[in-house]
Amino acid sequence: MSAKTRVLTGITTTGTPHLGNYVGAIRPAIAASRADDVESFFFLADYHALIKCDDPARIARSRLEIAATWLAAGLDPERVVFYRQSDIPEITELTWLLTCVTAKGLMNRAHAYKAATDANQAIGQDPDAGVTMGLFCYPVLMAADILMFNAHKVPVGRDQVQHIEMARDIGQRFNHLYGNGREFFVLPEAVIDEAVATLPGLDGRKMSKSYDNTIPLFEGGAKRLKEAILRIVTDSRAPGEPKEPEGTALFTLFQAFAEADESAAFAADLRAGLAWGEAKQRLFERIERDIAPLREKYDALMARPADIEDILQTGAARARAVAIPLLAELRAAVGLRSFRDIARAATPAADKTEAAKPPQFKQYRERDGRFHFKLIDGEGRLLLQSAGFAAPREAGQLIARLKRGDAVLSLQGEAVHVDGAAIGELGDGVHLDDVHAALVALAVVEG
Repeated sequence: MSAKTRVLTGITTTGTPHLGNYVGAIRPAIAASRADDVESFFFLADYHALIKCDDPARIARSRLEIAATWLAAGLDPERVVFYRQSDIPEITELTWLLTCVTAKGLMNRAHAYKAATDANQAIGQDPDAGVTMGLFCYPVLMAADILMFNAHKVPVGRDQVQHIEMARDIGQRFNHLYGNGREFFVLPEAVIDEAVATLPGLDGRKMSKSYDNTIPLFEGGAKRLKEAILRIVTDSRAPGEPKEPEGTALFTLFQAFAEADESAAFAADLRAGLAWGEAKQRLFERIERDIAPLREKYDALMARPADIEDILQTGAARARAVAIPLLAELRAAVGLRSFRDIARAATPAADKTEAAKPPQFKQYRERDGRFHFKLIDGEGRLLLQSAGFAAPREAGQLIARLKRGDAVLSLQGEAVHVDGAAIGELGDGVHLDDVHAALVALAVVEG
């Protein structure tokens, strides 16, 4: 576990981001990810999107637009782990493990499910009409998202706090049933930032797609942004009449982008009689000053979806480097162990001292001058034999990555691959799960 505070942020992939999303969620989350004491995980919650939307084209488009938006807004994929939920199969497997320890009664109390059943009953329908198991089990999938990476903190809105509490309950239940004194899961803490701005929409209510009052962030370019701002509802006070800025949508939007001195000057001009039309033009110019450079990056990213895919695949590899070893431990904890482990557990006592030795890496140089390493278990069985490297440093760097869990192993034919490159082969009769288990054991020994 990292000494840093691990913060996990999920981003639902439905719809197109608007100005309220940027100010209320995207901008503050990216700023928080730059703290030196934080390890940030950001993921596109595309499995969650399937609960709300059954239009494949919309899902596909939204995933691309939202990924491009976060990257254009300044999310640094080198600094954070940025991935798609659907690229991490360990999350769905963990969802089932957690489902098996989750009480139905807990799910019955979930706000989204209760809201659906209450609405059905209010119109005289069967309480579960239109309720899918996706909606009903949504909190378990969310718990898996969080517990898979042992997040310490999860920034959420108040409507999501219950889901974090459920994740704690589910994680605690699993720890109690299968931990045998070990805490597999960190119990996450919900973080609500009271300082995060809630922007008003065109009609003065909270900016929301459900109210159809949003101001686009990038969609439609500067033209659409200006058109939307010109439609903001104002009162009937004429040019020259004093206008109180506090509480108006125009001034609240201006404050979300301007420095304090700019906001003070804008407020003074409104009180001095600035016309609403001119005020809207100034608001557009101030927002456009910040958004235009981001929109340029967004347009470039949208024109190169393969580049976004590469970024997400790299992030998925980093995420799976955390998920694969943990899931191997969880599978063993619930009894889904390799039969080889059962055979080794039955080894006579005289042989167990040798078997209890930790796995180890051994490096050596062959006659051809190339450098190799091998991973062996406590019994001396060869688990992984590397290919040759031109320099010992290259072999050492890969060993370090394997120990840290930064290198995701895959099997392609007979060859073991990391990041798309063949790095060696398995020992006779060895499975990739054996290598993962050995790396987990080595990590425990070395702390």
